[in-house]
Amino acid sequence: KEKMKEAVMSIAPVTIIVFVISLFLDFNLVTITSMLISTILLIIGIVCAASAHIAVKTNVPLDVLRLPNAAFEVALTRKFTADLTGYYNPWKFSDNKQHKVLMLQPELRYWLCDVFNGHFFGLHFMGGIYNTMGFEPPIFPLWDDMEDYRYKGWFAGAGLSYGYSWILDRHWNLEATIGFGYNYVDFQKYECINCGSKVDEGDTHYIGPTKAAVN
Repeated sequence: KEKMKEAVMSIAPVTIIVFVISLFLDFNLVTITSMLISTILLIIGIVCAASAHIAVKTNVPLDVLRLPNAAFEVALTRKFTADLTGYYNPWKFSDNKQHKVLMLQPELRYWLCDVFNGHFFGLHFMGGIYNTMGFEPPIFPLWDDMEDYRYKGWFAGAGLSYGYSWILDRHWNLEATIGFGYNYVDFQKYECINCGSKVDEGDTHYIGPTKAAVN
């Protein structure tokens, strides 16, 4: 009980920091709800984590950008861990922009030292659904007209990653990771968000970054 109590209490500083940073971006219902979802997911995971061989994480940059996410990692052996990350963005913005996505990303990691410490390499898979309109990523856009049309569909793929984990103290680590890989993307293209008719459908292939996190 004492372990779980300490772990749950230790989440408070991170929650407060991310929340304050998000205030400078835009203080609205989306910001508040994103923070609440991320915090609830983290607390649930921490309460379930009864030993030092389980890690509960969140990608702080995505929290600041109001994309709720949580990750759970468990040690399998002294050198291997299994990680599961989930992302969920349900928001629709007032200026006819949206980038809704639901994605799961499991990963098998090999650690060069001990688990949760130092360098690691990973093999990850991913799959999910999306619905985007009026939003074009600054790098690696799938289509040139994403700001003018609505795209929705599903995707699946795999990739390789590298990362490093720093031990800060008994309950805290700082982890950075980046990955590259391939995604098969199925899409349907519409004229607008609500009323537009379908103008195209098909599939495309994405090769590029598939993971980037500071946990």
